[in-house]
Amino acid sequence: MIERRLHANLLEAINNNPAVALLGPRQVGKTTLAQEIGETRPSLYLDLETLADRAKLADPERYLADHEDELVILDEVHRVPELFQSLRGLIDRGRRRGKRAGRFLLLGSAAMDLLKQSGESLAGRISYLELAPFDALEIARESIDLLWVRGGFPSSMLADDDARSLKWRQDFIRTYLERDIPQFGPRIPAETLRRFWTMLAHHQMTLLNAASLARGLGVSGKTIAFYLDLLVDLLLVRRLPPWHRNPGKRLVKSPKTYIRDSGMTHALLGLKSKDDLLGHPVVGHSWEGFVIETLLGVAPQGTEASFYRTTAGAEIDLVLVLPGGTLWAIEIKLSSAPKVERGFHLACGDLDPAKRFVVYSGDDRFSLGPDTEAIGLRELAQRLAVEAPR
Repeated sequence: MIERRLHANLLEAINNNPAVALLGPRQVGKTTLAQEIGETRPSLYLDLETLADRAKLADPERYLADHEDELVILDEVHRVPELFQSLRGLIDRGRRRGKRAGRFLLLGSAAMDLLKQSGESLAGRISYLELAPFDALEIARESIDLLWVRGGFPSSMLADDDARSLKWRQDFIRTYLERDIPQFGPRIPAETLRRFWTMLAHHQMTLLNAASLARGLGVSGKTIAFYLDLLVDLLLVRRLPPWHRNPGKRLVKSPKTYIRDSGMTHALLGLKSKDDLLGHPVVGHSWEGFVIETLLGVAPQGTEASFYRTTAGAEIDLVLVLPGGTLWAIEIKLSSAPKVERGFHLACGDLDPAKRFVVYSGDDRFSLGPDTEAIGLRELAQRLAVEAPR
């Protein structure tokens, strides 16, 4: 069993809030983590994908009132959106009797419907946490390359071999397309959305060109925006915004997009092993996305992330503005002998970051100049998680 870093934060949130929403894609380990916590206290688990458990909530206020002294874990809570209004009343009545925390743990496979409903009904009563796939601080140092190739979904990462890992990811993608995504919006042809998802994999970590994607699929730019919003809301794709605080510079305005789990990127492209990946044109962009997603996963709450690029060629792969305003500039290189390019120095001259790092595929730490150091991914993630103010 791999201990999840979020465990302590989730426990703290439950102990200080009447309701906690734990969000994350399917099969990422939300139920396992919730049940681990449930075993430490009186609790009730309901899987709202089952008819039997949904039937118990035909009169939710009466049923849940009988479990007022337990932590009620509601899995796939977006399946019963009308429940949120009842939860608000139960929480408010419990508060008047002194029950101010530890009432409900809500598990959701998407941000979209859950945030919409709870935002309307549970404002001031709920805390949100996101459980991502395994990251570089949750696995052994020697397994980082395996994590990059297979991605961090537990069943994929821990598979017996690469072939079984790839098969699991391919089945996961098919299930999302044919079963899960139709629950969250208008009916979208599964093959069309698969093509779109695959196109994003081919364009991993590149500037979003909606017009080009629209031409490739034979749809409108508005439809592309809808597809992208859907995958972002399902926590499968991330949009990395461009830096926008230098009005005197001619800055790129389009975001970068990337599939958040590197293993899903490789499955969409049919890449089974590290050898397959190293021979594919996407390899550098795949590593960049893997590094960025790892660092964003460990960054303190409130960190602002973007990339910096000017039309003159100044560029930083990742700019982090930490709580309090400290700015880190991070360049990402797959090479084991990284070199800093002129564009990075120019961009740092524009932003004057407090820290400058080049993340590379090795483990040693060494200077690349008076203000810049090369550092391995795991060490930088540890530094970001430990040294950055929370």
